[in-house]
Amino acid sequence: MKFPGKRKSKHYFPVTEKGRESAEPGFLQTEPFYLVGIDQLLVDIECAVEQDFLVRHNLKKGQSQILNGQAAETIYRELKAEGKIRGEFAGGSVGNTLHNYSVLSDERSVALGAITKNITVGDYAFKYIRNTSAKVDLSYLQPSENPMGRALCFVTPGGERTFGINKGCMNDLAPDFIPEGVIKKASALLISTYLLREEKDPICASTVKACEIALQAKVPVVMTLGASFLIESKKDFFSGFIEKYVTCLAMNDLEALALTGLNDPLLAAQNTLELCDLVLLTVGEHGLYLAGYVDERFARRTTHKLHIKSIVDYNEYEFSRPMRMSDCVKPIKIYSHINPFMGGPGIIKNTNGAGDGALAAVLHDLSARKYHQAKVPNSPKNLVNSLSYSSLSQISKYANRVSFEILAQNSTRLMRALPEREDSLQEAYWDA
Repeated sequence: MKFPGKRKSKHYFPVTEKGRESAEPGFLQTEPFYLVGIDQLLVDIECAVEQDFLVRHNLKKGQSQILNGQAAETIYRELKAEGKIRGEFAGGSVGNTLHNYSVLSDERSVALGAITKNITVGDYAFKYIRNTSAKVDLSYLQPSENPMGRALCFVTPGGERTFGINKGCMNDLAPDFIPEGVIKKASALLISTYLLREEKDPICASTVKACEIALQAKVPVVMTLGASFLIESKKDFFSGFIEKYVTCLAMNDLEALALTGLNDPLLAAQNTLELCDLVLLTVGEHGLYLAGYVDERFARRTTHKLHIKSIVDYNEYEFSRPMRMSDCVKPIKIYSHINPFMGGPGIIKNTNGAGDGALAAVLHDLSARKYHQAKVPNSPKNLVNSLSYSSLSQISKYANRVSFEILAQNSTRLMRALPEREDSLQEAYWDA
């Protein structure tokens, strides 16, 4: 069984088991397998600055703040003149994840958002398109009279990131530009909390409309949490929104603390399962956690050593494939944890984008589930109404490996696909 996409690399699943059927010829041309994401389209401008620079421009260290056009342009020109800009890239958490998903799967993804109507060679909109995979479909974007949004990322000597956002047209997406048919057929709908930051902005109403469509069509809604201060400022709102619409939630340890009030990542993941069905929690140098549900009948015990942290034997059923809680007769909470691949890269210049890379891997596996259901309907795997193609343990390996590649490339987006084979890692993953 092969993941969706037309990549030449041979990542095959075992097909020798009895009861499996081969795929019909021409299948890929008739069935859609794509991811849809709503994003505030931005160009990321990364720069290295000292603490006094932040103080001089009234920027709160480690936070994300809104800059008006004049302030953003003044800061940009100063950075440019002093040679402090490291690079200008297509940005946005959802945009990064869509790009990474398309690079990993070699398959289409659809971006929804607003982009400036007048694009010229060398401007910010041009840079966004130039740095986005050709597999990301931009044809549904709403044209706007406003300029492109910018996200200035200030990296201080300790490696901490501070953001200054100049909105531009990033919130202009109107509900009329939400394509209902496209969302209904998607493998998942990807959103972020930033889209809901200001309820008066058109993009907020558009996001709610898209989530309503996905909810009715049983399309998984995947949400990434924004900065921790944003969650703290609207905790009740986001908790209610997640509980109503979200299937899978992705966050880091600081965002998890803001949402749950718990410092322990495993307990935070457990608590978050009261709101949604699947949780991805990245914890920097300590790797990542995955948490979900499985019906007691389909729980698969791990063959790895059992581990005790804040939850005894938390990884006991990590070989299970996660399910929606509503599809379980007797739901069991399941967990998996993995340390950074090979201990992480020797040199890490910037951690920006690592979480987006991990989430892209999770989304690739969710898409593979839909692909497999349609292409091999009589497979024994389809007896279980799971969310993913692979087990929680194997998804964590994949997500961990993609995060490593992002960090090693020192880029917020994958610049290349994963190597075809690396010892037995790829074989172990795809054969899960």
